[in-house]
Amino acid sequence: MIKLLLKYSLLAAFLWTLIIFVLCCTPGQYIPTTNWLELLSFDKFVHASIFFVLSCLWLISFLKINKLSNLSIILILLSCVLYGGLLEIMQATVFSHRSGDWLDFIANSFGCLMGLWFFTKYKTRLNHLF
Repeated sequence: MIKLLLKYSLLAAFLWTLIIFVLCCTPGQYIPTTNWLELLSFDKFVHASIFFVLSCLWLISFLKINKLSNLSIILILLSCVLYGGLLEIMQATVFSHRSGDWLDFIANSFGCLMGLWFFTKYKTRLNHLF
């Protein structure tokens, strides 16, 4: 499964970006809510996890096509963080029954940073898979 994901990493990155968009623009009444999950900050964990995967997929895609430089790493990270911020703004202004949240944006950004950390830690192992 992982080798398949790595083989089609660019497609996976685009699809994951689209999935995040669809999830973020889904009207609020269709998203299940449970109070105990809010107490555990499960929502923030989900936000961080989604953006962790997003940043990893884009970094792996650029590594695979040999276009990964320090500049591209910075641009990928900034793009993922900006994407998370724009989605929060759109939730506050465009999407129905949704609300933007600064804490969600922080969780998104944290997930991106953790994705970068994970990627840099395992970059040589990932590079050998190609």
